[in-house]
Amino acid sequence: MPQLGETVTEGKITVWFKSVGDAVAPGDNLFEIETDKVSMEVPATSAGILKEIRVRQGEVAPVSAVVAIIGDNGSAPTPKPAIRKKQSPITLEPYNEVHTPARNFGPARLANGVTVSPLARRLAVEAGVDLERVKGSGPFGRIHAADIEAVRAVQASTAAPTPAPRTAAATPVRALYKDVPFEEVPLDAMRRTIARRLVEAKQTIPHFYLAIDVDITRLLALREEANGALPEKLSINDFIIKGFALALQRVPAANAVWAEDSVLRFRHSDVGVAVAIEGGLFTPVIRRAETKSLSAISAEMKDLAARARERKLLPHEYQGGVASISNLGMYGVREFSAIINPPQSTILAVGAGQRRQVENGFATLMTVTLSCDHRVVDGALGAQLLAAFKAVIEYPITLFV
Repeated sequence: MPQLGETVTEGKITVWFKSVGDAVAPGDNLFEIETDKVSMEVPATSAGILKEIRVRQGEVAPVSAVVAIIGDNGSAPTPKPAIRKKQSPITLEPYNEVHTPARNFGPARLANGVTVSPLARRLAVEAGVDLERVKGSGPFGRIHAADIEAVRAVQASTAAPTPAPRTAAATPVRALYKDVPFEEVPLDAMRRTIARRLVEAKQTIPHFYLAIDVDITRLLALREEANGALPEKLSINDFIIKGFALALQRVPAANAVWAEDSVLRFRHSDVGVAVAIEGGLFTPVIRRAETKSLSAISAEMKDLAARARERKLLPHEYQGGVASISNLGMYGVREFSAIINPPQSTILAVGAGQRRQVENGFATLMTVTLSCDHRVVDGALGAQLLAAFKAVIEYPITLFV
């Protein structure tokens, strides 16, 4: 089972392209793997006969586990251990699918010159999808399996999630509600991964929280003026992303992450932004956000959010980053505390702007709460970061100079 991304620990085999006894050549696609983030084909790296399939279609296996045995034409080889100290797991780029014979899945290249992966061709045939109408997400518009799955999702033909195995801890919980009606919703790979990472984050990162009210009266006026002149409208979140990125530049000691034996400080502000999708969330990262205009941030965020909802982001688009923003203001939430997304060291929770009474009358105030990893950001440092953010947002002209 190959490693797909630094946070992926297991994968589900959704399709076997070969059966026991089939001849296998290097580059032949063996099986399709699905994780909480991606779906891709895994090719063979050696020639031989498929002697044994250990992980069947629909089953989940941990990274580095042996899923099948390929041997020569003689007897089956002695199985090797799943993990060896001197043997690294296969690492493949997401969607880096290998060209194989067209078989019965149609041509590898469309009339418009766009190439199609073998699995994408097969899925398109099964689902009755016209490949000429599919916009590929790969290089030069190459169509991958994920692009077909996105179309199938729109057609409401995606498969139901595989139920998670029963656990001893879950049994007493169900017993408490045995006399009341309820609907049991199976956990898919994304929800299981989110649950695991949030528990790990809370248990291993020493969180502390700082909150402050920010006057966004000037920002709202500036946004209204800008949107009256620009073809593409700016959101409040666009200003917040840019403001947080600039604040990290003003307080460089906070623009850092914990690396167990050291603290890594960064030159640029790579800011993640939480995007809610059905069944979970993604946190795509705006790289070098402090160097980009509000219009550029807005356009990039729209693209990332759209592809996040289609589950078409690539790992490099949501991994890494130094800090994140989680904005629930559009839901009317006044304030909340967010859980840090490791390995990042801070996350800014943004509440709704509300008209409130202040000393000299009324102003529109927005409460923001900064969650900090105390190993990297001490109380005073976190306060400096919040103060820098407040200064930028309350005097938004500084976003342009």
